[in-house]
Amino acid sequence: MNMSPQTQSNFAQTGYGQNSVPLRTDRAVEYDAFVRVTRDLRSAWANKDKNFPAFVSAIHNNRKLWVLLATSVADHSNQLSAPLRAQIFYLAEFTEQKSRAILRDKETPEVLIDLNMAIMRGLSAKVSS
Repeated sequence: MNMSPQTQSNFAQTGYGQNSVPLRTDRAVEYDAFVRVTRDLRSAWANKDKNFPAFVSAIHNNRKLWVLLATSVADHSNQLSAPLRAQIFYLAEFTEQKSRAILRDKETPEVLIDLNMAIMRGLSAKVSS
């Protein structure tokens, strides 16, 4: 495609120029991930008897989020404080244990929903500040 230098410049500025949508912070992305997983967990729990596979999938997706967090805080290059990293890792282990109990019908997912909501409150306080 033959374009004049001015057209090329305009094209580049349009394609790579200032973005009108601000970049999202890591905390905002984490918050949104918790929102999605928690919403799906609530919905799947409400419909567990009608669609058990969706319930299992929601539990699994919640576990995956927590495994991702545990993996991140286990990395020595993670910049969070050591005590906070340890707490997050512990919560990931807690989530794993509770998920197993929930799938065996020994507990309800309320504890996971409450935990996720607490994390979301913490993230939203930091996102808005």
